[in-house]
Amino acid sequence: MEELESQGNAQDMAQEIPAEDVFIAPSVYENEILAGSSYTHHTPIPSVIQDDLSTECVLGVDEAGRGPVLAEKHHFDDSKVLKPEVRSSLMEALCTPGTDLFESCGWATRVMSARDISSDMLKPVGAYNLNAQAMDATIELIKEVFAKGVNVKEIYIDTIGKEEVYQKKLERIFPATKITVAKKADSLYPCVSAASVCAKVTRDAALEVGYRAYHSSSEESRSPAAAWGSGYPSDAKAVSWLKENMDPLFGWGNECRFSWRTAKDILEAKGSGIEVTWPDLNSDPHVMRMTDFHVFVSAMEADEPEDELTAWYGKPVGEKVF
Repeated sequence: MEELESQGNAQDMAQEIPAEDVFIAPSVYENEILAGSSYTHHTPIPSVIQDDLSTECVLGVDEAGRGPVLAEKHHFDDSKVLKPEVRSSLMEALCTPGTDLFESCGWATRVMSARDISSDMLKPVGAYNLNAQAMDATIELIKEVFAKGVNVKEIYIDTIGKEEVYQKKLERIFPATKITVAKKADSLYPCVSAASVCAKVTRDAALEVGYRAYHSSSEESRSPAAAWGSGYPSDAKAVSWLKENMDPLFGWGNECRFSWRTAKDILEAKGSGIEVTWPDLNSDPHVMRMTDFHVFVSAMEADEPEDELTAWYGKPVGEKVF
């Protein structure tokens, strides 16, 4: 699948850089982000809906972070045309009790970690491409909303791939719901616009949290925007950060997508990384397998004194038991 590492223009890139003082939304789980774990966050159902679950609702879905080589990918329900400070302010209003947005909107995000995305994309057999991962994340989010008893009558989604193919797939899964899949849905439907803000600000805040792992109190304080910019491979700051912070053996931490071409190129550049050659267990008969080191000998059957280490690990039960 194409990696979507388009260059874009300077104005577009400026919109992708997180706000200097981004709002840390409740969808940002610091421990999971630093551990490289994927997770899902749901807000409580708004009281106006919870009090009457027959209330008809619309649901919008969008994503943020498809192209970056740094940070996670987030689904929810067009933040791209908003200045970072504006979308951060909107997200804060959405999370603040007493505001119209808080009282009338519920939302959820699925945070797909860079580690998990790369692990699935780099599988030697049955690679799980980004489009498939994104579609499955969307489907699971919708199912979870239905499971909460919300009466969703219409769903609007910013397309992944060909909109007609994606829409037919969703209509088979949710036949009783009106579904609209469209390009630029975040600029056409308000619910998708709201989703776009949630996804984008969650990613912005995740960049903030991820950068803390590289910042010590003895260093001059720098924001993620100043250090690694937007995280996109077309951003010179992001590429410079990757080059300056690469471990020659392990590369980078959980914030980096190793499946992205930018990361591969830097790792494979001459003299930048340590080359590791793994043995081929199938073609080399002299290569010992891990199981070759496990010798199970029953001291009683061998009529030998019982060895303390062997007894500590236990004895095989033998075929007679079965």
